[in-house]
Amino acid sequence: MGMVGRLDAFQRRHRWAGFPLAVVYKFVDDQGTYLTAMITYYGFVSLFPLLLLFVTVLGFVLEGNPGLQDRVLESALAQFPVIGDQIGDNIGSFRGSRLALAAGVVGSVYGALGVVQAAQNALNKMWGVPRNSRPNPIFARVRSLALLAVGGTVILGTALLSQVGTADDDFGAGVRAAAIVAAIALNVVLFTVTFRMLTARPLTIAQVRTGAIVAALVWQLLQWSGTFLLGNWLKGASATYGMFGIVLGLLAWIYLGAVAFVLSAEINVVRERRMWPRSLLTPFTDNVELTSADRRAYTSYAETERHKGFENVDVDFDPPPRDDPD
Repeated sequence: MGMVGRLDAFQRRHRWAGFPLAVVYKFVDDQGTYLTAMITYYGFVSLFPLLLLFVTVLGFVLEGNPGLQDRVLESALAQFPVIGDQIGDNIGSFRGSRLALAAGVVGSVYGALGVVQAAQNALNKMWGVPRNSRPNPIFARVRSLALLAVGGTVILGTALLSQVGTADDDFGAGVRAAAIVAAIALNVVLFTVTFRMLTARPLTIAQVRTGAIVAALVWQLLQWSGTFLLGNWLKGASATYGMFGIVLGLLAWIYLGAVAFVLSAEINVVRERRMWPRSLLTPFTDNVELTSADRRAYTSYAETERHKGFENVDVDFDPPPRDDPD
């Protein structure tokens, strides 16, 4: 047995090595980079209109209190730690504009629905839901709107809690720690609801719990790391890079969040369907002995492409080809 064979045997025997490998292989098999790119695109499209809408509404509601407007805006933009202050400088002039309000409503609805639709498609693909079993376009968007209503409420709550958790001067250490824990708990609820509501097959809380916890923790780490970058590395970048820094910072930040979401969902699928251990060489060659997890994975990929309920998809595996001896 060569080095590759020993590594393969090792990762099959040890779950701590084989399970993460299976998650990565599932991510690659599902073309996770493309699923992530779609979520990133719509997330980027929706972010500026959402902030524009938020700032405009503030301009109408708090027209006579500019100081309170600034405090609320800073609290919201703290959720975008790398580029939040730059965004505030660029969209602050739209406060109270009816044209900005209309543009914000249209753009935010289009972008936010796109994010949820992309997430819905990704979850259905990851869970192997056949195309004929997925909701029709109208019902899918109704489901997306329902999630937006729930998710928006939770996001507002976590925004306030995160602001309390990072306010060094206003609250004690105990209050800040409790706020951070509460924010993570709310995010766990949000990801649990998202994983269940957007997947077109019944899932229990236990089936999505692990991925929801991982996603919530990673999201909180993204917030902290973004704040660190802003405070230590990017403080003087705005004058040099301008809008290029804003765009690249936004794309990178949204992309990392989308990757965390997709990988967390893949954890749920691999764990629930026992899609590990995978053969180490299975993505690279046909000359490999498939494990039972490999067979379950490849069978689900074929069944996912069923378009009609009366269409039958049967999957068989021949023995792997062998090199002819010289």
